[in-house]
Amino acid sequence: MKAVLCKAFGPAENLVLEEVASPEPKSNEILIDVHAAGVNFPDTLIIEGKYQFKPPFPFSPGGEAAGVVAAVGDKVKHLKPGDRVMALTGWGSFAEQVAVEHFKALPIPDGMDFTSAAAFSMTYGTSMHALKQRGNLQPGETLLVLGASGGVGLAAVEIGKAMGARVIAAASSEAKLEVARAAGADVLINYSEGSLKDKLKEATGGKGVDVIYDPVGGPLFEEAFRSIAWNGRMLVIGFASGSIPSLPVNLALLKGASLVGVFWGAFAQQQPQDNVANFQQLFRWYAEGKLKPLISQTWPLEKAGEAINHLGQRKAVGKVVVKVR
Repeated sequence: MKAVLCKAFGPAENLVLEEVASPEPKSNEILIDVHAAGVNFPDTLIIEGKYQFKPPFPFSPGGEAAGVVAAVGDKVKHLKPGDRVMALTGWGSFAEQVAVEHFKALPIPDGMDFTSAAAFSMTYGTSMHALKQRGNLQPGETLLVLGASGGVGLAAVEIGKAMGARVIAAASSEAKLEVARAAGADVLINYSEGSLKDKLKEATGGKGVDVIYDPVGGPLFEEAFRSIAWNGRMLVIGFASGSIPSLPVNLALLKGASLVGVFWGAFAQQQPQDNVANFQQLFRWYAEGKLKPLISQTWPLEKAGEAINHLGQRKAVGKVVVKVR
């Protein structure tokens, strides 16, 4: 099979496409014929040795895949060859086949194509867990989404609306904000112009924001936290800006606010039944037309490195997908 390989930590330009042996599924694994693979922020980190997991060389990046089950291990009972699945792989998906533990895969619902499925699991899984289990978002509350035009940001906008929240979308350009508007955002804020804190004060009538969803990090983190409402929750999703912020913790005391970490991959392993329930709700919303993954670009397998660079340079709107078959 063909696979995009990382042979040493470094930039995406160093990735190579080579012919390698197909993986053999272990007793608790399934083998997937990959049709499409989502590109995510961890892909930009894992190839440079900056992610919390460091696979042995050579490895293929790509943390989520959509395709068809080719074979199953002898302990796998609920999936069979021919089933359409989406899977959280961690790495390995930028290849024609990938083996993954069976509990990391879910059947693709009827009516969803492989490209949409490859763009679904990580962004919607992360945002659903963040807003439901970690943020406890309630109908009528105000949700601020930073980086609202990115993959997880747009998913948070859509899920926030589906959960009954008033959604404020913040992004760095008017073009990006229009994407968030199309996803259902109620209020748009361009944080490249003027004070984010002042704009949030105006947008909330001085009350502040109940839940803040931040996949960006950097200097906006503290400014957003200073705009949080009493009993507000600040969700730490990631650091797409490349800068991990710090916070004067007296702000949390004064606001009676919570700073909450979100690690969906660990949640899916530690609380698999809750994760499945989340996806059952997500699939219902998808069938109802409330969730519409925005795939702005697709790239062929041999250009997976360019896709990673495109995302890493924060040029992507919505989701970027590598089409394998």
